[in-house]
Amino acid sequence: MMKRLFRLIYGSVRQGCLYVMSRPLFLVSIVAIPLVSAFLMLNLMSEGLANRVPTAIVDLDGSELSRTLAANIDAMQNTDVVATYASFTEARDAVQRGEINGFFLIPENFSSEAVAGRSPEISYYINYAYVVPSSLMFKGFKTVSVLSNGALVKATLTSAGLADGSASAMLQPIVADMHLINNPWMSYPVYMSNSFIPGILALMVMIVTVFSITDDIKRGTSPQWIDSCCGSIIIAVMGRLAPQTLLFTLTGWVIQLSIFGWLGFPLHCHIAVMMAAMLLLVMACQGFAVLVCGIIPNMRLALSVCSLISVLAFSIGAFTIPVEDMYGWVGIISYILPIRYYFMIYIDQALNGIDLYYSRYYFMALLIFVLLSFVPLFNLKRMCRRPVYIP
Repeated sequence: MMKRLFRLIYGSVRQGCLYVMSRPLFLVSIVAIPLVSAFLMLNLMSEGLANRVPTAIVDLDGSELSRTLAANIDAMQNTDVVATYASFTEARDAVQRGEINGFFLIPENFSSEAVAGRSPEISYYINYAYVVPSSLMFKGFKTVSVLSNGALVKATLTSAGLADGSASAMLQPIVADMHLINNPWMSYPVYMSNSFIPGILALMVMIVTVFSITDDIKRGTSPQWIDSCCGSIIIAVMGRLAPQTLLFTLTGWVIQLSIFGWLGFPLHCHIAVMMAAMLLLVMACQGFAVLVCGIIPNMRLALSVCSLISVLAFSIGAFTIPVEDMYGWVGIISYILPIRYYFMIYIDQALNGIDLYYSRYYFMALLIFVLLSFVPLFNLKRMCRRPVYIP
């Protein structure tokens, strides 16, 4: 009995290997696309953080104080003053032409009104078409504005006879001593690359899995596929997906070793933990795709559903915004995405280095996605026995 079962499994896996090798598109989707995407993203964000974003100054005051403000803006790490314009219109046109990403406007009579205590207004305009550099520019502009306001208040207090130390203590009674943990360089690739690159891999896993399961239904050869495994849908699906699981996992491991080994990204756990998480991510995505195929045994619809869910994972998988800050129904959707649990494992283990015990629920969640793939197999077998393709 065991020998017969072993022969069936071996024959099914062998057919799965031949199926993958029969179309070069499979190797491109499984190996080339994830690796090329990882290379492009890591190369694109190789600087770690966007620095010296081109900006401009519109100085309508021309005083020593306004020139000091302009010099402070140019001295900031995130901004690079590349031009000075005489009017708001010229600066706006430069933004529209793409020459600068924003500008800092100092109004007329700024110095005299500041000295007189009449609270002049400083304006800054930023092109938010590019979110990351624009956010950094906003941070630089706001920092200079706050510091300049504090300097003016301090000058007013000292001119009124208050001691310099007392004025400083009044303006900043509590001095914040910041120590950034786990990512002290504030490097975007450390956070973004380890979420978006596995997200691309998860997308390809779902697409390839759906195609592999529904291809025979579309071509009407699914009865022969099931009969070759003695009518066992479990052996048929496992044999078809096993080679893909191996190739996807090896691709993911190559990406992980490149990120944590070659590039030296923070890794505060054993590499085997993240490699196990990658294996479970691949299997969980395959399980999710099989679940979709069992519910919707139509290639076009199943591919659309998996593609939509995988793409939405980039925005609602809590990569860029916490689940607590999402709308309630959106936050619920984030919990049905396998990639979210891999991301949480990365945060807990690789970045924070906490005990593996506290990440057990995330590993269990990935395993549940694998087990869910067995639920619709009866319906999938029924559709494979009587294939009806609806274009």
